[in-house]
Amino acid sequence: MTEFRSGFVCIVGRPNTGKSTLTNALVGSKVAITSDKPQTTRHAIRGLVHREDGQIVLVDTPGIHRPRTLLGQRLNELVRTTWADVDVIAMCVPADQPIGPGDRMIAADIGAMKRTPKIALLTKTDLISRQALAKRLMDLEALAKDGGWEWEHIVPLSSVNGENLDTVAKVMVTMLPQGPALYPDGELSEETEEILIAELIREAALEGVRDELPHSFAVVIEEIKLREDRPVNKPILDIQAFLFVERDSQKAIVIGKGASRLRNVGEVSRLQIEKLMGVKVFLDIRVKVAPDWQRDPKQLNRMGF
Repeated sequence: MTEFRSGFVCIVGRPNTGKSTLTNALVGSKVAITSDKPQTTRHAIRGLVHREDGQIVLVDTPGIHRPRTLLGQRLNELVRTTWADVDVIAMCVPADQPIGPGDRMIAADIGAMKRTPKIALLTKTDLISRQALAKRLMDLEALAKDGGWEWEHIVPLSSVNGENLDTVAKVMVTMLPQGPALYPDGELSEETEEILIAELIREAALEGVRDELPHSFAVVIEEIKLREDRPVNKPILDIQAFLFVERDSQKAIVIGKGASRLRNVGEVSRLQIEKLMGVKVFLDIRVKVAPDWQRDPKQLNRMGF
């Protein structure tokens, strides 16, 4: 009989390499927000993959990048701190782009983690031809060898069409230590409700203005409570959230003409939150200006970064 295995797999890579999309695909539910803009992920989101042969705790991390703000510096530090506390490191490299300086920097960093096994995940294979795929796989193998080490496994995959997702999960499980499940069966994420709800609101806000304000949003949940004096079979969850931007001009963009854009953000995120919480939600989102919050240590601390 196969021994049950469990442990932590940190998913790393530069921004926009498909880390969060892969996490959601393996978990089978949305636990990490996604966007085609870099630096969408701002927390180390933990998603749980339950299998007969093991339990994988996926740690989806922000993309490593050259920081331009204090927030960027702290996100990079968060990722590197996370590497030290996992059983396996899985690096995502997109198949539709050549390996670049960012990939080489991350490969060098994880290569220094001598005792932690590493796998390479070639994502977005649905976007390239089979001929191009072979070349990308050789490039990926060379990425480690140039640093004097080797990948334990290299797996091409597509989170969009599901290609090789089961293979990825099987490979991850075989690399984990033997042991019991770390979390109860059925749980999908270790994150607090506040973080998940805040991330869903930020994702909805990004959708309308990602070209104008890709990194300027922060969402803080002020209050979550069940409304009093409601029938037991018809509960309503009241949620108050603050959406922070850095300038008055950004506030005007987020709110939109006649508050149309903010209403849309509320409607889109409310539906996602209701799916997450399994209850009707009344969502109150208020937009506030926090000047240059990405560079202000005190404001970053208040926002949880």
